[in-house]
Amino acid sequence: MKLGEGALPSSGFQQVPASVRSVLVDVYEHPGSSVSEITTRTGFPQSHVSASVTRLRESGALITSTDPADRRRTLVSPNPEVLRGLPSPSWEPVDAMLARAIGTGDPGQAAEAVAALELLARLLTPDASARRPSPAGP
Repeated sequence: MKLGEGALPSSGFQQVPASVRSVLVDVYEHPGSSVSEITTRTGFPQSHVSASVTRLRESGALITSTDPADRRRTLVSPNPEVLRGLPSPSWEPVDAMLARAIGTGDPGQAAEAVAALELLARLLTPDASARRPSPAGP
């Protein structure tokens, strides 16, 4: 996960804790969500989501509004001004990041590592666990 994060382009939010960034990502993926919807999707406590939204709103990354259908609910969206100001991302191939992490300049070894990770990803997906046989009992 850390290698993947390192391959992502800089957004200016690296100093923000990962749990707060998770709230930010959720809002960007689901604009106009209520705090309770964000809480459900992220699995964080409501207090954490509310505090994260407040922090991100104060930093200018998010905007909030009152839900016109239910004035008790707060809706959260990305700040359109921030979206307009974001540079086009420049991606570093994760293969290069992985090659550095395993200490090789050999593209063949890097490709083997990528293939091994892809195999693990297939085996560890939720639907894959249903296909695996149960371990044999003692």
